[in-house]
Amino acid sequence: MNQFENLNITEQEKTAGSINRDVVLRTKGIGKYFYEPVKFKVLDNISFEAYKGEFLTLVGKSGSGKSTLLYCLSTMDTTYEGELFIENEKITGKKTDELAALRNKSIGFIFQFHYLLPEFTCLKNVMLPALKLGKHSYEEVEEQAYHKLEMLGLKDQALKPTSKLSGGQQQRVSIARSLINNPQIIMCDEPTGNLDSKNTQIAFDIFKQISHDHGQTIIAVTHDNDFAKASDRTIELADGKITNYDKKNFD
Repeated sequence: MNQFENLNITEQEKTAGSINRDVVLRTKGIGKYFYEPVKFKVLDNISFEAYKGEFLTLVGKSGSGKSTLLYCLSTMDTTYEGELFIENEKITGKKTDELAALRNKSIGFIFQFHYLLPEFTCLKNVMLPALKLGKHSYEEVEEQAYHKLEMLGLKDQALKPTSKLSGGQQQRVSIARSLINNPQIIMCDEPTGNLDSKNTQIAFDIFKQISHDHGQTIIAVTHDNDFAKASDRTIELADGKITNYDKKNFD
């Protein structure tokens, strides 16, 4: 039984006004080679669009290229062929410092391993990307961090070191951290890989709220078939190629 069935997500709801046709991210012929131990093509002519407010999942067997693709989309890997556009701006070819600024401003990251600083409180972990961005005062950032933690049901844990939290709570802190700069796109690499079924469903609910209620775009790599099927759209990869490009919400 699909663990997300009790969310009562109907096809009508999934195709309603929560997703629009504004393109947030677009790839054109993305290709990439690995050279060790021998040269082989890990991504082959990847072209697709992601839309504002969409919850998009990338699926495929291990070695299919989905995590490598996400790494290219994140701008942390620039050694690829083809072109990447984010919010109608060509990203391919930009300088390293420009890409770093773009990531901090426009892209949030959630990983299977949360990469929190264990000696810092939940609040401070969430604040760090915004303090680095430097657009707001410390007090304003702190207020926003409290708000994000409250949204994720963790305001009462704000002053605890993250090392004192459960795995599910730690992952929610990492989600709050990814949201602190209000990025247009949130990229997730196996975000529920270390979670039990209860916390996986909590994470799914959060992603649905972020995308459908707040208009932010989620692009998530996952091995969880139930998680993928309940998202708005799925792109399947095999041997570095797109083999199934689900357009169900846009037909």
